[in-house]
Amino acid sequence: MLTGRGGGRILGGRGTPAAVPSGRVLLACRESGVVDERATDHALIASAMSGDRDALRRLWQEHRRWVAAILLAHKPRQADLEDLLQTVSLQFCRKIGEVRDPEAFRPWLRMVAINAARADGRKTTRQRHGWLRLVGRSGSDQEADTDPGRVETLERGQRLMDLARRLPEGYREPLLMRCVKGMSYRQIGEAMGLPETTIETRIARGRRMLRELASSEMQSEAHEQAHAAANGA
Repeated sequence: MLTGRGGGRILGGRGTPAAVPSGRVLLACRESGVVDERATDHALIASAMSGDRDALRRLWQEHRRWVAAILLAHKPRQADLEDLLQTVSLQFCRKIGEVRDPEAFRPWLRMVAINAARADGRKTTRQRHGWLRLVGRSGSDQEADTDPGRVETLERGQRLMDLARRLPEGYREPLLMRCVKGMSYRQIGEAMGLPETTIETRIARGRRMLRELASSEMQSEAHEQAHAAANGA
């Protein structure tokens, strides 16, 4: 949702740029083909920055997909993606007026998403340590309760997602935006502030790294199974 609690308005009118087109003008531009995709997107961003609620809603709908990919790349495994998207959408509404240039919008929104995921991770860590102190147990004790049989019960897609989260950030983000959300190299480059050629190279390298991780995991599991079978013989 793009409204505050009780349906109140979130976005104020600060940071209004000059000569901002209205939502109706933007729609007319799209239909007539007067401006290209990037110019139209910049106009939509500027309109949202000025407090146009229709532009704000449409802008979030257009960018929500890649924001989800950023969150997947940075969130704790147990964190709920929809909850984090709600958190980011609220920050998006409240603070978009702080963005002074449409070109800076995607890098700004990317950092909002990263900060939300990291904040959730810190909260989860504090909660975990609090419970451990309460029951007087160590982290290794808790992990021992939850680890046996966990990998074997995961579906292949979830296992690949887990492996992808182990990649370095610079490879993890573009790979998830490309493979999970189907974004183009240009869209990813704009979000990360990098050239398309760099994005293409990182995605190719990220895929190789992911295949290597998956192969290593399979070999490790096969070794463990063979070892267990030998000990049980």
